[in-house]
Amino acid sequence: MSLMPLADAQRRVMDQVAPLSTTRVPIDESRGMVLAQSVAADEDIPPFANTGMDGFAVRAVDTTGASAESPVDLPIAGTIAAGSVADRPLRPGEAMRIMTGAPIPDGADAVVMVELTAVDEDDTTVSVRGEVRSGNHVRPAGDDLKAGTELFEPGIVITPAHIGMFATLGLTEVEVVRRPRVGVFSTGDELVVGPEPLGPGQIRDSNRPQLLALVAEAGLEPVDLGWLPDDEAAIEAALRAGAETCDALLTSGGVSMGDFDFVKTLLQRLGELNWMQIAIKPAKPFAFGTVLGTPIFGLPGNPVSSAVSFELLARPALLKMMGYSDTERRTVWAFTDEPLLRQRDGKTHFIRVRVAESIDGAPRVRSAGGQGSHQLSGLAMANGLAAIPDGEGVSSGEKVRVVLLT
Repeated sequence: MSLMPLADAQRRVMDQVAPLSTTRVPIDESRGMVLAQSVAADEDIPPFANTGMDGFAVRAVDTTGASAESPVDLPIAGTIAAGSVADRPLRPGEAMRIMTGAPIPDGADAVVMVELTAVDEDDTTVSVRGEVRSGNHVRPAGDDLKAGTELFEPGIVITPAHIGMFATLGLTEVEVVRRPRVGVFSTGDELVVGPEPLGPGQIRDSNRPQLLALVAEAGLEPVDLGWLPDDEAAIEAALRAGAETCDALLTSGGVSMGDFDFVKTLLQRLGELNWMQIAIKPAKPFAFGTVLGTPIFGLPGNPVSSAVSFELLARPALLKMMGYSDTERRTVWAFTDEPLLRQRDGKTHFIRVRVAESIDGAPRVRSAGGQGSHQLSGLAMANGLAAIPDGEGVSSGEKVRVVLLT
């Protein structure tokens, strides 16, 4: 079987997935989801003129000529706390104590910050020690937004700042593209879950916890479907159950060429299958298809291969299902601090690297450790994948393209 270029494999997967349906969620659950409605301001924000400082509300003309050497004394006509309003308009020649966020009283057009004032012992008179202009520290009604302003269109990825804006507008729920439920299970008789002693030929299951964490990190909803032995009936039952309860499935192992690779066989029987040998290292074997209409990503069993396959193929497709238009990890060009060598094999190698900035601010990379597809320690130390084209590798000081993992 000839090797498929990575871009072709990515295109095949992306062409077969689509955004999920929409739903309404509480705004405090919407972070990282994609907005599916327009949002407009239906009132001025702020709804009233208010002060941006603690101080004294005044008429600016009454502070004319005020200075530290020649202060202007004004009687204190009241106090306005945030959440309250003045009980009467401010009269010429008066001042009102006012707290940040409180409404500007009628008759006032400026605020003198408290640092430019001094109050007498009886708390009845304030000495203004600086002249202010009309509008000083006054935030007008609608200073942030005017009623009717269109704020957000469908398609934005909701951030904490958006949620704050929703709350400011009085929204408690918003329409969003559903967050995909992604079921994850591992297969293989050689796997052991938890701390129990390993038998001959056994290893601990690291793929499933790793993939569940990658799913959660991407903002998706992980569903742990557990570990399955190399038993065709058990795997088929899990595939069917997962397809009925999840929006997508991730399997780990069982997609290579071995006699016990039941995942590939079952996918061919239960649904549609795209079986690929991709021109990358690690993560060459990859299967993609559907079971009962549910997308399934068959990732390789080696832990590094599984994670790299998720990053390059599954993660972008799952984000598209959540409505994202930008589904790729950020990439940078970085200089190598050491040679990143390889052998010719017709593949692009994704070397696990540490990315750091040098004194001049340019990103620089060096190997994060062991580069074998089983060497999870190197991946754990990495924050990027350096794409090294087919050839002998790159020398120290050369530029490489790096997919950032954080």
